[in-house]
Amino acid sequence: MAKPKKTPRPRAETPKGFRDYFGAEVTHRAEMLRKIASVYHRYGFDALESSGVETVEALGKFLPDVDRPNEGVFAWQEDAEGDRPGDWLALRYDLTAPLARVYAQHRNDLPTPYRRYAMGPVWRNEKPGPGRFRQFYQCDADTVGAPSVAADAEICAMLADCLEEVGIERGDYIVRVNNRKVLNGVLEVAGLSGDDKEAERGIVLRAIDKLDRLGPEGVRALLGEGRKDESGDFTKGAGLDGPQADVVMGFMQAKGASGAETVDRLRGLVTGSDVGMQGVDELNLISDLLKAGGYGPDRVEIDPSVVRGLGYYTGPVFEAELTFEIQDEKGRTRNFGSVAGGGRYDDLVKRFTGQEVPATGVSIGVDRLLAALAMKGAGVAADPGPVVVTVMDRDRMADYQAMVAELRQAGIRAEVYLGNPKNFGNQLKYADKRNSPVAVIEGGDENARGVVQIKDLILGAKIAESATHEEWKDRPSQYEVPRDQLVAKVREILDDQ
Repeated sequence: MAKPKKTPRPRAETPKGFRDYFGAEVTHRAEMLRKIASVYHRYGFDALESSGVETVEALGKFLPDVDRPNEGVFAWQEDAEGDRPGDWLALRYDLTAPLARVYAQHRNDLPTPYRRYAMGPVWRNEKPGPGRFRQFYQCDADTVGAPSVAADAEICAMLADCLEEVGIERGDYIVRVNNRKVLNGVLEVAGLSGDDKEAERGIVLRAIDKLDRLGPEGVRALLGEGRKDESGDFTKGAGLDGPQADVVMGFMQAKGASGAETVDRLRGLVTGSDVGMQGVDELNLISDLLKAGGYGPDRVEIDPSVVRGLGYYTGPVFEAELTFEIQDEKGRTRNFGSVAGGGRYDDLVKRFTGQEVPATGVSIGVDRLLAALAMKGAGVAADPGPVVVTVMDRDRMADYQAMVAELRQAGIRAEVYLGNPKNFGNQLKYADKRNSPVAVIEGGDENARGVVQIKDLILGAKIAESATHEEWKDRPSQYEVPRDQLVAKVREILDDQ
């Protein structure tokens, strides 16, 4: 008789494009989110926690830079109910599409404008790569129902404050602002308005969005007949003639030495276009409002080279870039780059209500910001572990639990060793692996004398690493104190560390 086949064991590995987070990573992220939330709250925004799952219909085609509706999401269909097919559901790919649904659903109960912030994971069914995951955290703030660009200016100021709150020093970041209406004006002046030019406008938008990767020469080629890449593949261009391409290139290179100079250059480019002039006036007003609030060009600046999301946003667009230098994986020196972006999207809620509802917001890439702080040397140290109360006599577990309870009541992180206490050395190895600052030891002899031994594990590690004990000879790494002085001595050691 043939032996039944064994069921293969499942592989213990994280799915491609996902990762696990441990200890300090989780606490550092939670602390960053707390700091950002404190800024959002200070600006008058209310917290919102919406569902992680939305109907595919509600999500719609609003994932930036994706051509097909619902592409890039994790979706599934519910079971049918009678003759009615089941709804298609999907994990949210950002926090903005759910906001549009929430506002449309509850608008009669919400204040206008509605100011909310939201934090949480989002999921994108995209090809993973280095530093690119299918699940990541976003941290958003949006104002819905405010048509004035004062709302956009406020978002820019708040973004600058958030970066400084989490530890990015002034001078190491810049918030850059552009406006889709100015680009619309540029396209109009270049002769690309009208329904018959929609294809050409799409090519121009995609070409502009590749400025960072292709440079001015590559973008110029895509504005014209097209571009052949290194592999020989040819990408058809927009077919603009020289003067038309000059107008578009002038838009991307219009940044001057000051905000006023930039605005003047843009005004010259869009002369004759009402929508373009409106966009320039909005940029000028944003600059004035920020200046009045103390946010000068060292923190926020007008920069037409900000092109991300121009196919998605309807007005002002902003991006926070970290300007300090890092070494990339190939050892090249470069700026860290963007950690946040946003803008005005007045068409999103209209999908549900049929009426245009003005909205503007920002999304901070939490994981990128954490990586930036790590490269700056901020917030990368392992969190201190708990004080470990060792177990010398398993029959006296109640005594050890009493010790740990006293420490916790004093606000000290502590735990009793709950593994096999037979080998005391393993208990100290455990404490070391937990990055514990202190171990508490009480055997039968100490108990009979009413004392405890308190071992300074941090100092002990330093002594072990030192070639000579001379610099440590006046500082013992282990103390014997009366049992009733346990908490006070542990507190003293922790304060010293």
